[in-house]
Amino acid sequence: MATKEVAQATFQWEGTDKRGQKLRGQLTGTNEMMIKATLRRQGINPLKVSKKAQPLFGGGAKKKKIIPKDIAIFFRQMATMMSSGVPLVQAFEIISNGHENPSMRDMILQIKADVESGSPFAAALRKHPRHFDDLSCNLVNAGEHAGILEDLLNKIATYKEKTEAIKGKIKKALFYPIAVLVVAFVVTAVLLIFVIPQFQAIFESFGADLPALTKAIISLSEIMQEWWWAVFLGLGLVFGTTMEAKKRYPAVDHAFQRLSLKIPIVGTILHKASVARYARTLSTMFAAGVPLVEAMDSVAGAVGNIVYGNAVRRIRDDVATGQSLQFSMKSTEVFPNMVVQMVAIGEEAGSLDTMLGKVADFYEEEVDNMVDSLSSLLEPLIMVILGVLVGTLVVAMYLPIFQLGQAV
Repeated sequence: MATKEVAQATFQWEGTDKRGQKLRGQLTGTNEMMIKATLRRQGINPLKVSKKAQPLFGGGAKKKKIIPKDIAIFFRQMATMMSSGVPLVQAFEIISNGHENPSMRDMILQIKADVESGSPFAAALRKHPRHFDDLSCNLVNAGEHAGILEDLLNKIATYKEKTEAIKGKIKKALFYPIAVLVVAFVVTAVLLIFVIPQFQAIFESFGADLPALTKAIISLSEIMQEWWWAVFLGLGLVFGTTMEAKKRYPAVDHAFQRLSLKIPIVGTILHKASVARYARTLSTMFAAGVPLVEAMDSVAGAVGNIVYGNAVRRIRDDVATGQSLQFSMKSTEVFPNMVVQMVAIGEEAGSLDTMLGKVADFYEEEVDNMVDSLSSLLEPLIMVILGVLVGTLVVAMYLPIFQLGQAV
């Protein structure tokens, strides 16, 4: 069961050093006892410790949300510090002092306090399950026990950086289709609400029978003029309800994930991205010495799609009964034949982590290329869609004028 993240606060303190000189300052912690213990370890006799009053109306430093990129940078900084010979506790201090995000700085200081009090680094990370997943904690734990923490921190940093990079590419791939739909809807709505009524007033003065297309556009314009607020509110409610349902109900989220894999072009990108994340995660954990069956639990949560997550869990069960990894992967029917063959070669040669790393590199590059191609394709597509919509409205409005000109 995940440990609940401990709430922290800023405390003001006053005390004396070994020479009796009075000192004062601020520290972040969970309670006064922890602050006093921290001060004593630093050679300071605490005389007074009190929680700092929070400014009214949101004053002071604004807390920022901790994002996955912050965690990736944290691991990269820790790997760099330790490779330079900086002690673990001192590395926490240096990183926290240089961090611009107050929330991240407070969390690092909490980790530092836990490590100073005797907790292992991995145990200190597990107190913040929202930001440090099981994969990171397991690798740090393995590094501490094997005496190769510096090497594994570097592997975690590389893994996090590549994972965030591929997430960014997927978001970029999904952004363009959504942008096309939003821009097309907004442009059409503006024309129907503000432009078409001007033509409607002119047509009424003609007193002539209007073409069917013009009548349909005018009827749609009248509906939008009267009920535009209901249309926008309805779309907002549908979007908000859908997003909330995805968060609250796993079945809804799983249905969207399965559906996303069937979207033309975008679905192919998501397939390749899931394969890349599977290979990258398993390669990282296998290289760290984590047993294959144990690693599969973390891999299943990292692939980013329920279809591949379920496939990885089936692979875990098959491998636990003695089947080979490549045979288990092939039986799921979701992994490309090339990936299965490279895994088979890796198992035979005893270099599974290397082969999986090559698979991850290949598919990450594939995702990158496909996103760039999609971007190039959608730029003219946006113009075509907008041209068709605007062109239809323009033709509908000018048809009566052309008919009137022919009649004269």
